[in-house]
Amino acid sequence: MDLYFSPLACSMATRIALYEAGESANYLEVDPRTKVVQNDGSDFRQVNPLALVPTLRTDDGTVLTENAAILQYVANRFPKAGIGTSSAIERSRLHQWLCFIGTELHKGLFVPLLDKKAGQETKAYVLEKNLSRLDHLENYLKGREYLLDHFSVADAYLVTVINWTMATPPIELAKWPTVKAYYERLRARPSIAKAIAEEFELYKAELARHKAAA
Repeated sequence: MDLYFSPLACSMATRIALYEAGESANYLEVDPRTKVVQNDGSDFRQVNPLALVPTLRTDDGTVLTENAAILQYVANRFPKAGIGTSSAIERSRLHQWLCFIGTELHKGLFVPLLDKKAGQETKAYVLEKNLSRLDHLENYLKGREYLLDHFSVADAYLVTVINWTMATPPIELAKWPTVKAYYERLRARPSIAKAIAEEFELYKAELARHKAAA
């Protein structure tokens, strides 16, 4: 399968899931500015017209988009990895958390803060409105090791998003000690540590490439 990704973007969650499952993929790096696939110079928009990562091409040629859908596909494709769920209610809980992370945290909180074109008033409004999402997460995670009763693709997504606090100074994880402890504990997990280390190096190369092109 082919995974189109950008370094340290939300697509890293799928890399973590694949590493957790012990499975391989063809990783195709997409430059977030030019939308050029670094591996072969092709136009990513020919694969996904929205030019958004992650995008996954399965072994049979099917192209999947949207993080939650791709993560659930990986979990279902490799059931022995145990990163999905089996019962109907647990599948719904998994979907619930993938939706929460994708809408309330990823798009609702972090995307506006990471947007260099967003004004300070906009960012202040986003913080005032959406920091309560981290309060909710803080309360939920107390006494829990994972979002479900085991490590799942939802945790892979959540760690990926929390990792963005490195680039969002207004969010100090110290204010949410349970969330911070969760992040630090999971960041030491082999699959996550490997993914972050590899993509951080690619991210540095991306920044250097952009600087040289400026």
